[in-house]
Amino acid sequence: MEHKLELWAGVECTANRVQDTYFDQIKWSGHDARPEDLRRFAELGIRTLRFPVLWERCYRSSGGFDWSWADERLALARELGIEPIVGFVHHGSGPPSTNLLDREFPNKLADFASQFAQRYPWVKRYTPINEPLTTARFSGLYGVWFPHHRNDRSFLQMLLHECLGIAQAMQAIRQHIPEAELIQTEDMGRIFSTPFLAYQARFENRRRWLSFDLLFGRVTQDHPLWDYMMEYGIEEKQLLMLSENPCPPAVLGINHYLTSNRFLDERFEFYPPHSRGGNTRHRYADIEAVRVGGECIYGPKELLREVWQRYRQPLAITECHVGCTRDEQLRWLYEVWQSAHELRAENVDIRAVTVWSLLGSFDWNSLVTRADGYYESGVFDIRGGREPRPTALSKLVKAINQGEEFDHPALDTLGWWHRADRVLYPTSVPDVGIGQRPSSILRPDRSRQILITGSPGTLATAFGFICERRGLKYRLLSHRDLDIADYQAVQACLSELRPWAVINAAGYVKVDEAEKNPEACFRANVQGAQVLSQICAAMGIQFLTYSTDLVFDGQQNNPYNERDFTAPLNIYGQSKAMAESRVNEAHQEALIIRTSAFFGPWDEYNFVIQSLRQLSRGREIGAFHDQVVSPTYVPHLVDASLDLLMDGESGIWHLANNGVMSWFEFACEAARLQGLDTQLIRPIDSANVLHMARRPKFSALGSERGQLLPKLDSALDRFMTECRVAMR
Repeated sequence: MEHKLELWAGVECTANRVQDTYFDQIKWSGHDARPEDLRRFAELGIRTLRFPVLWERCYRSSGGFDWSWADERLALARELGIEPIVGFVHHGSGPPSTNLLDREFPNKLADFASQFAQRYPWVKRYTPINEPLTTARFSGLYGVWFPHHRNDRSFLQMLLHECLGIAQAMQAIRQHIPEAELIQTEDMGRIFSTPFLAYQARFENRRRWLSFDLLFGRVTQDHPLWDYMMEYGIEEKQLLMLSENPCPPAVLGINHYLTSNRFLDERFEFYPPHSRGGNTRHRYADIEAVRVGGECIYGPKELLREVWQRYRQPLAITECHVGCTRDEQLRWLYEVWQSAHELRAENVDIRAVTVWSLLGSFDWNSLVTRADGYYESGVFDIRGGREPRPTALSKLVKAINQGEEFDHPALDTLGWWHRADRVLYPTSVPDVGIGQRPSSILRPDRSRQILITGSPGTLATAFGFICERRGLKYRLLSHRDLDIADYQAVQACLSELRPWAVINAAGYVKVDEAEKNPEACFRANVQGAQVLSQICAAMGIQFLTYSTDLVFDGQQNNPYNERDFTAPLNIYGQSKAMAESRVNEAHQEALIIRTSAFFGPWDEYNFVIQSLRQLSRGREIGAFHDQVVSPTYVPHLVDASLDLLMDGESGIWHLANNGVMSWFEFACEAARLQGLDTQLIRPIDSANVLHMARRPKFSALGSERGQLLPKLDSALDRFMTECRVAMR
C-alpha cells in the first residue's frame, strides 16, 4: 500500500457546555498552560497531532477572536515537525453567542474557520466538528449537554447544522487554502438487540451513518431515513444544500471504544436501573454489548471493514483509548494497531491509528456532566502536579514510531473484552461482542509471571484477586514456600521461576510485638527485603516492596510527602526505614511504596469491618480521636501499585486514599454510610491506652509524585458495595 501506517495522537480537548457552565478538558489537564507538552509528544516520535483550536476558547464577547494561545502552540508544533489536524468544536455547541439549534451556527463557524485559515495558511488538515452525530444525540436527543433538548426534531436539526457547518467551514478554508483536507470523525458503534427490538436496532444502525451520509451528499429521497427526517420537520432545501454540494472527507476518522457497541433488551430484570430507557413504543435496557453473554464477533477490525465497504474512502482510527488499568490500555492500543495492519493486508486503505488521549481525560464516567475530577490516565499521567509523567503507554508509542518490536508481559494475556469475565449479564441472546483478537498478536503460551510473597496475608491475597481480575499471571508464595531472608533459597527460587517482577508483600506486621521481638522483625522486614532486592537486581527483575507511615514521628501537621525526613518511634517503623535504605542501595530501579491503615473487602480483621460488625450488633466501640492517618482501600492500592510497576517507576512513592482523618472520624464515616448508629462510637485519647510501641499522633500521607488513589469517600463507597460482609 502506498501510504505507511502512521501513529497519530491527540489530547482530550472536549469543551462542552452543561446549562451555563463550560467544561474545558484542556484546562483540567494543565495542557492550557504547558506549551512544553508539545516537546514531550515530539520526543515520542509523534508527527501528526489532533490539535484543538476551539471556537469557544478563542471567542471574545467584546468582539473578534484571541489567537494568542494558537499562535504560540502552532508555531512550536511547526518548529518540532508536528503536523496539526485542527479541530474547532469538540463536543461543544459554540460560544455563548450561538448554539446547535441556531440557524446561523454554520455561517458563524465558517467565519471563524475563514479567519483561522487566513492567519495560518500552512495548516492543511481540519476536523471542524468532532463527532457531530454523537454530539447531536447527547445535546438534542438525550438532553445531556447544552441546549438540553430531548426530541428527534432537535437532534436532527442540530446534526444538520453541524454538517452544514463542516461543509461551509471547509468551503471558507479552501478559499484561502485550496488543498485543505477534511478529516471527519465519528463514533460508529453498532447496535445489537433481542429479536423483539430488532426494529429499533435496525433504525439506529441506519442512523449511525447519517453524519457521513450527509457530508457525502447521499441523503436524498432514496435514503432510508428521508421520511424520518421529513416527519420531524427537516427542510428539504437544507438537505439539498448538502446533496447538491457534498463535502466528502479525505479521511473518515473512526472513534471506537469498547463501550461503543450497544445491546437493547426489553427484559429489564437482567440489568441495572441506570441502563433503562426506551422509545415511544417500548421500554428497554441499553447496555454495553461487550458485557452481555454471547460470542465476540464484532470489534474494531469488523467495524473498519464495514466502513470501508460502505464508502471506499481512506480511513483512520482517530481515537484509541480505554479507561482501564495499564495492562488493559497496552493490550487495547496494541490490538487496534495490529488490526489496522491486518486490514491493510486486505487492501483496506487505513492511514493511521490515533493514540488518545496523551494526557488522559476527566469525568467521562459522567459524560462530562459534572466536574468530579474523575481522571483516566493516558500516555502521560498528569497527577504529579509538576509535569506529566510518562506511563507504560509512552514506551509502546515510542516503539511503534521507531519501528521497533514492543514486548511486555501484559501482552501475554487477552484483554478483558476477550475473557470470560467480561460477561456481566449472561442472558440468552444472539451473539454480540467486540470481535476476535487479531491473529498477529496471538502468542504462544508463556509462563512470564509476577511472584508475590506474603501469602496468605492481606496484601498478598489482594494481589492474587486483582492479578486474576486483570489477567496477569502470578504466583503466591507463603513463608513455608520461601524464606525471603534466606539468600540461597531466594536465588534458587527466582532462578527456577524466572518472574518478570517480584512483589514483596511479606513481613513482620505486629507493631507491638516487634518491641519484644526486634530480631524477628528486622530479619523479616530488613533482611528479607534486602535479599529479594539484591537478587532481583542481579537477575534484571523488577522489584516492588512496601513500607509504612510509621517511619514518621508525627511532629508535623500536614501530610508527609516522599522527601520528608524519617524518624520512626518504634521498632517496626525502624525496620521499615532501614529496609527502604537497604533496598535503595541494592536495587536502584526498585519501587518502594509507603502506605497506611489498610481496609478492604477480603480481610475479615481490618478496623472497618471489625467496627461495623460490632456496631451492627448494637455494641459500643472506641476509636482514637487523636491519631490521624490516611486510610487506604486495599484494591485501590494494589491497582495503583501494579500500574506503577508496569510504568517502570522506581524510588519511594506514597499511596493512600486522598483523605486525612482520625480513627474516630473514620469509624463514624463508615458507620454513617452503613446506616449504623454513630452514637455508639466513643472517642478515646491514645494517652489513656497502654501500647508497647509508640505511635505518631499524625502520620497522614500526601505525595509530591502524584495522588494516584481516589478520594476516601469514593473508597468507602466502593468498599460498602464490594465487601458484603455479613454484619451478624
